[in-house]
Amino acid sequence: MATTASDIIKIIGAIVLPPLGVFLERGCNVDFLINIALTILGYIPGIIHALYIILKF
Repeated sequence: MATTASDIIKIIGAIVLPPLGVFLERGCNVDFLINIALTILGYIPGIIHALYIILKF
């Protein structure tokens, strides 16, 4: 699966603010709430989760 321009925008958003990347990919659902919790607990776990959600095939 090729990476599109919208995926690049989501990845940049996920690095700057992890819940933003998840919101752009999935909307407001359980993944978004999990990512907010992970970002509050630690910035790096939030980024890892966001990148996982965006890049999951």
